[in-house]
Amino acid sequence: MILEGARANLKNHPELEIIVLDQPLEKPLNVLGSYCPAAVIFDMGAIQHESLLSLLQQPDLLLIGIDPETHQALVWSGRQASAVAAADLINVIRTDSLRNQKPNEI
Repeated sequence: MILEGARANLKNHPELEIIVLDQPLEKPLNVLGSYCPAAVIFDMGAIQHESLLSLLQQPDLLLIGIDPETHQALVWSGRQASAVAAADLINVIRTDSLRNQKPNEI
């Protein structure tokens, strides 16, 4: 039900193309590769962990898992960044921290 409500609300945004895949994906990279999505929204209780890990291999793909029991969303990113030195890791952490701040906190 949560995903249905999210789908209905997202369809109100004409700048977004919504593609619905109702069946579980056995080989998600093969199926999603043909669509080249910016984000994938899924029911966290209906996906296998192996599928989730394979999706994270897609650079810049945003994964949004919705837990229907808690009504919370978990967001994963396949964004890649260099991590040659500790300074690189600090930049990744700072970038993500800024992204997570509310507008009045920046």
